[in-house]
Amino acid sequence: MLPVVFPLAGQRVYVAGHRGMVGGALVRRLEQTGCTILTSTHAELDLTRQAETEAWMAAKKPDAVFVAAATVGGILANDTRPGEFLYDNMMIEANLIEAARRVGVKKLLFLGSSCIYPRLAPQPMTEEALLTGALEPTNQWYAIAKIAGLKLCAAYRRQYGCDFISAQPTNLYGPGDTYDLQASHVIPALIAKMDRAKTTNAAEVEIWGTGTPKREFLHVDDLADALVFLMERYSEESHVNVGWGEDLTIAEVAATIADVVGFKGALRYATEKPDGAPQKLLDTAKLQGLGWKPNIRLRQGLADAYRWFKENQAEPNT
Repeated sequence: MLPVVFPLAGQRVYVAGHRGMVGGALVRRLEQTGCTILTSTHAELDLTRQAETEAWMAAKKPDAVFVAAATVGGILANDTRPGEFLYDNMMIEANLIEAARRVGVKKLLFLGSSCIYPRLAPQPMTEEALLTGALEPTNQWYAIAKIAGLKLCAAYRRQYGCDFISAQPTNLYGPGDTYDLQASHVIPALIAKMDRAKTTNAAEVEIWGTGTPKREFLHVDDLADALVFLMERYSEESHVNVGWGEDLTIAEVAATIADVVGFKGALRYATEKPDGAPQKLLDTAKLQGLGWKPNIRLRQGLADAYRWFKENQAEPNT
């Protein structure tokens, strides 16, 4: 395992986006490190505004920054709100990265998304697959913004010598996820749908697409652990994939969720709806070579996500 070269103990660490699923998991993980955690609400700081962001960073003087703030959503949200997904995410990342440079932040970690890779990239996708082919059309706006963030960190390392790194997570799930069916990803959407179907004794649940695309999923607490690992130990220009290293079909995931939720009805696949990319599996050899592996298996993680949903969510939107 790589040695610790940037210990977080005693540092002032800003988690941008702490109210999101990833940011919340990061705060939980950072509480174990002995650092001082800094956060900001949207009311306190609009990260799409450069002057506000630079003034806040200058006042708070963080030593390290995790860029977990983003405008996010599933296929429907990406496809119907392309302007928001491109503008918001480019502004958030550019403002934070530039402000970090200006105020002398010692280290910054930026989060990408697995949609940055070409739609038909060879599987599993290595870090070198970036920019080798066309993107998946249904989430290209988000992907382009995230690619810009990865490259901005790399550019600042080259030009300014900033210790800015990037991590590339796979599909995430867990406590704090978005269960609004107009914006959610596949796992929270299916949890919400199946829970409602169970409660109302519905005969079936509709699932978008054919069920054949394969997806990899990582519990958000595993991601947070990997990000702390990279922040303390990694310092290179290339982004690092963070995933489980195995994938399942959407149909397999749906069947597992039905079992966890206790839904006994039928699963009906709406084949006229988009599937998205046929497969998105990350090659995690680089991260494993650095000395980190995930621990939370899918069924265990889904049970944790469903518990959080039942404890925290009101009636889901339809």
